[in-house]
Amino acid sequence: MTKLIQRITPHLPVIALCVILLLGAYLRLYRISEYMTFLGDEGRDMLVIKHMIVDHKFTLLGPTASVGGFFLGPVYYYFMLPFVWISGLNPAGAAVMVALFGIATIYVVYRLGRDVCDEWVGLTAASLYCVSPLVIAYSRSSWNPNLVPFFSTLVILLCWHAVVNHKPKLLFWIGVSLGVGLQLHYLFLFMFPVVAVWFLIYGHEKKWLGYYLLGIAGFVIGYGPFLAFELRHGFPNTISIFNFLREGEGTGLVPAMFWKNVSDVTYRLFGRLVFRLPPPEQLVNAPAVFASAWDIGIKFTIFASLGLLVGYIAKILPGETKTKKNDPSPVAGALLFLLWLVIPVVLFGFYKKGIYDYYFGLFFALPFLLFAIVLRSIRVHWLGKAAAMAVVIGLLYLNWEGRPFKFIPNNQLGQAQMIAKAAYEKTNGKPYNFALLTGGNSDHAYRYFFEIWGNAPVPIENAQIDPERKSVTDQLIIICEQAECKPLGHPLWEVAGFGRAQIDGEWQVSFVKIMRLVHYKGDTSK
Repeated sequence: MTKLIQRITPHLPVIALCVILLLGAYLRLYRISEYMTFLGDEGRDMLVIKHMIVDHKFTLLGPTASVGGFFLGPVYYYFMLPFVWISGLNPAGAAVMVALFGIATIYVVYRLGRDVCDEWVGLTAASLYCVSPLVIAYSRSSWNPNLVPFFSTLVILLCWHAVVNHKPKLLFWIGVSLGVGLQLHYLFLFMFPVVAVWFLIYGHEKKWLGYYLLGIAGFVIGYGPFLAFELRHGFPNTISIFNFLREGEGTGLVPAMFWKNVSDVTYRLFGRLVFRLPPPEQLVNAPAVFASAWDIGIKFTIFASLGLLVGYIAKILPGETKTKKNDPSPVAGALLFLLWLVIPVVLFGFYKKGIYDYYFGLFFALPFLLFAIVLRSIRVHWLGKAAAMAVVIGLLYLNWEGRPFKFIPNNQLGQAQMIAKAAYEKTNGKPYNFALLTGGNSDHAYRYFFEIWGNAPVPIENAQIDPERKSVTDQLIIICEQAECKPLGHPLWEVAGFGRAQIDGEWQVSFVKIMRLVHYKGDTSK
């Protein structure tokens, strides 16, 4: 037995990492098709992929950004494409792709913690990241921002090795990652000053100049598909972004809002990710003792993290990062993490619109790494080790209890397919127009199934394009997601453009009502 333990002991970190990755895979892939989000945005993306796979209509343009009215790059569609193709056009294939990136991110978090600090920090950060409900939730559905945590964490890991391990050629892959990340979400711009300041500090010698050109080449390749679109069309999205920033509708310095955002983002970054802090509407109903415990734990972690980072940089505390001969001083890791924290948080201070949890994808990994460093600082004797282990186990349990699939699945994908099938059958295989009456969805989820089943609805064109109204068919299929459904005389273009109509049939399917309208034939009761 002693010999067996001696043989296993050197491999314990690898075994622990494998367990963490397997657990991460379970939390991200378990019944993913039943719990994934599938609404209008997901249907829109699937339509694009269908046109690429079936119709061979490839694109250089991605989805629209959430603000500003400009578009993102198309790289997310190309990440989706092979998984959707392999799955036979099943939307769950795209969600599986996101989940696999989520699993890979766990490994990158481990590597970053291990390489900058030590094995214990890497495994602790990875284990907590693995079970964080917010992280899991954004790893189980297809959405372009959901890949941001992987690429942002990868950029930081590459920055570390480019400088500390003297691998300046990694600047090429840093450039590629920045280009890809910028196509996933424009908030990835916040990573650019982090990288720039890091290399201004550690890479200002002339010998780095050629490698910076390599980094620029990498960015051009990573950003290439979207850059090609911009070059072809005169940079319309670049100009829109510039105007959005210049006009200051969503950005600008408002002192009161600046400090509020800085405080709120920092608090939520640690609270929502590490401590499973409920959203405000739920927190108000939590017992006072729980709310106080959350507040104390979050604030202690924030101040302890900042104190440790500043202490390492100022050399007040002993260096705790792994370095080799001729490497930068042990403060390098602390400085890298401090830049990764402070620069995005400060930039969020200038943002005047709502700041959602998924925006934190830029530094999803960071609070787990800093929390692990805080715990490591108390592991100076057996009592501290026991306390640190108890905290880790407690947080693992707390977050495990918040796993997203603990409750009955909403089965949005199955519901959308079932409703679409019921509506599709009402067309009797004939041409039709289609409309969705809803309070906040779009019709692409249903249109996607109509298209892959071979009888897509005919879009109604305006009179200038279609003066003879050939695009208006003999029937209008309506799916109504509203509690009170009154389609006749509705101002929605798909209904109004059909013309005067009468209801030819209606059916209740799940939570929606399906109606078939035909053109008005007069009062037939006379």
